[in-house]
Amino acid sequence: MKLGWIGLGRHASQMLLPKLAGLGAEIAAVCDPAPDALSRGRLLAPAATPYTRARDLLAHPGLDAVGIAVGPAVHAELAPLALARGLPVFIEKPPGATAVQAEAIEAAAERARKPAVVGFMKRHATANRIAWNATRQPEFGALAGFLGHYMTAPTYFQGNPDYAGFYLHHCVHYLDLVPWLMGPLSGLRVRKHETAPGRLLLHLDMDCRSGALATLAMGTLQSRGAPVEWWQVMGDHRRVEVRNVTEVRYVRDPAFKVDDPDATLTEAADTLVWEPNPTVAADEDHKGYRALLKGFLARVRGEAADVPEIGDGVRAMRRLDAMRRSIDTGDRVALEA
Repeated sequence: MKLGWIGLGRHASQMLLPKLAGLGAEIAAVCDPAPDALSRGRLLAPAATPYTRARDLLAHPGLDAVGIAVGPAVHAELAPLALARGLPVFIEKPPGATAVQAEAIEAAAERARKPAVVGFMKRHATANRIAWNATRQPEFGALAGFLGHYMTAPTYFQGNPDYAGFYLHHCVHYLDLVPWLMGPLSGLRVRKHETAPGRLLLHLDMDCRSGALATLAMGTLQSRGAPVEWWQVMGDHRRVEVRNVTEVRYVRDPAFKVDDPDATLTEAADTLVWEPNPTVAADEDHKGYRALLKGFLARVRGEAADVPEIGDGVRAMRRLDAMRRSIDTGDRVALEA
């Protein structure tokens, strides 16, 4: 399989392209207008033909698919062009700057009858997947509630007082992840607190169509040098928690042990914990990028794969647009069925 890749910035060169190694794909062409980035891409894919114009790369002969990791407005411009050429696309999130732009990509994918996969890798993080599977077991019971926080630092946003980058590159992750965990949302309301320019805290109150409740805090008030991500899903007498995508804690319904001299740990009731072993002699990607790209390549081959596609991207962007409206008005915003 021959891939073309557009966008060779830090994220693509560190988190995406290296994960394609060993997945059965050849990077046949790379593109970036910046000379330094193009040189970096050629180190990662030395046999690839270099381009400085995306439209030239799309005309490269023999491509089977294209990856795009540039920026939301450019995603919305280039993805339909690739699809119109009959090329499946991988689009780093977000797929556009607005829901309307994402909808245009969806329409192009439908016309081309080709997959457009979106980079919501958190669905594929090992801990998140373990936790999702646990919540789908009959003994977990109905999903009752979600509670979580997903923070970042003000560094990226101090020069951007409208917080557009924070909304598009940070918040959008959980506007995909929460419904993936809890099912469709019917509405949301946001409260905000800004302690200083660039230092923002948001509280999202989300209604699930199932009747479950979801509460999420996101903001730019924490250090990137410390864990900033945690969430919990509550069921019936049990809950599952994920901390920093590296620990799963499945709390069940254990017996009281204080007055039992024979107390021990029971397989059926006591808390289960999973965390990765970083000393293992293998390149394990617990963030989820490798699994996501593996699924994308399966879709290019015409195989079924559980990956977020452009329809998921459209829904996430609609929720993001609703979140921004609620920030402006303080009102609850209904979401379409």
